[in-house]
Amino acid sequence: MKTSFMTVAVIAASITAGCTVGPDYKRPPVVSPEVFRGAEPAAAQTTGTSFADERWVDVFQDDSLRELIKTALAQNYDVRLAATRILQAEAQYGLTRANQFPEVNGQAQAQSQHGTLAAGRTLPTIGSGSIGASLSWELDFWGKFRRATESARAVILASEWGRRAVLTTLVSQVASSYFSLRALDLELEIANRTVGSRQESLKLTQVREQGGVTALVDVRQAEQLVYSANGLIVDLQRRIEQEENAISVLLGRNPNAIPRGRALIDQPHAPELPAGLPSALLNRRPDIQQAEQLIVAANAQIGVARAAYFPQITLTASGGVASTALATLFTNGTWAVAGGALQPIFNAGRTKSRVALAKAQTEEASLVYQLTILQAFREVSDALVGYRRSREFRDTQEALVRSAEDARRLADLRYRGGATSYLEVLDSDTRLFSAQLDLVQAQLSEVAAFVEIYRALGGGWQS
Repeated sequence: MKTSFMTVAVIAASITAGCTVGPDYKRPPVVSPEVFRGAEPAAAQTTGTSFADERWVDVFQDDSLRELIKTALAQNYDVRLAATRILQAEAQYGLTRANQFPEVNGQAQAQSQHGTLAAGRTLPTIGSGSIGASLSWELDFWGKFRRATESARAVILASEWGRRAVLTTLVSQVASSYFSLRALDLELEIANRTVGSRQESLKLTQVREQGGVTALVDVRQAEQLVYSANGLIVDLQRRIEQEENAISVLLGRNPNAIPRGRALIDQPHAPELPAGLPSALLNRRPDIQQAEQLIVAANAQIGVARAAYFPQITLTASGGVASTALATLFTNGTWAVAGGALQPIFNAGRTKSRVALAKAQTEEASLVYQLTILQAFREVSDALVGYRRSREFRDTQEALVRSAEDARRLADLRYRGGATSYLEVLDSDTRLFSAQLDLVQAQLSEVAAFVEIYRALGGGWQS
């Protein structure tokens, strides 16, 4: 009997290596452009070299920013949540893979009946024991469990790529928020400097008004300039603290002050950034890789659903020994082996619907994959165009500030000489202040586009 059991087990193991129903995965066709639209016309743009291949620690040269990114990668809650999803996927993979193997259970039992008094006689104590084992195995003849395992394995990979996508986004979020904070700091510096010069101008108009040289309206206009700048300072202080709070959350901390490093205008960024080949983006961007693994997982589920059309073959076995004496416990045994097949005959189209559902879900995952690629190409192109145009805009704003500074100087000289009213000074001062703030925004847009190129190309998750 034992030999028969082993023979059946070997045959069953051979059967499980049989056919696997369902389609094998094939990557959906993707049409990639030869170059990214908006890329600089340089030789590096047609090679495999990409700005995203650099590590984030080499991309960002500000030591304070580096420390913030390092802290965020270690403590950010989105990153930690992504890591737990990987653990969940691995555990689910273990559960799914276990279905391919037999389940063996053991049982041991012992009992004793103490002597009792019957008909004036004391009966002897009787003891008995038994040991048994059972085996249950659903043979994976049609590959249902293998396809389910393939699907679970793809989910693990999708979770890992999802974690890398979180890292990429987090690096860009911390960098962008930090640069926004430094832009607010620069605007606050400009506002404080402007308040100082406007207060001096206010004192001048007050002296001139007291001497009868100018009208009281000039004093009121000068006061308006001071008050408006002071109001902006208060608003900037609010925005700075709120930006610090936002960065603190990215770091996984309670709201607190954020250490500063280089000024916004001192943040290094190359004028030309190699984007690399568009086809390489498919393997570099984590979200694209994640979307592809979800297709693999969904495609494998088609095989799981199709396997329900075929018989479900199971093997069961049991055996054990029992005796009232320990010496003879292992001399008396029984074994039993059985096999069975369950063939679905009528289930109101459930199996057909499950197959159709799996196919539709695979098609959905394929469309999401292709849409993700299309959006990735657009994001890279938008970032490249934005980076180039923001540099041009920043150059224009710098020229505007120089012109506004000279106009403000000339208006002040004309007012001091009595050649014009204070209205001209007010107008030129307002224009200069606005131009200076717009220049900060132009500088921020340029640096933000620099960060966006790095993210859009899939950089940031490399250690």
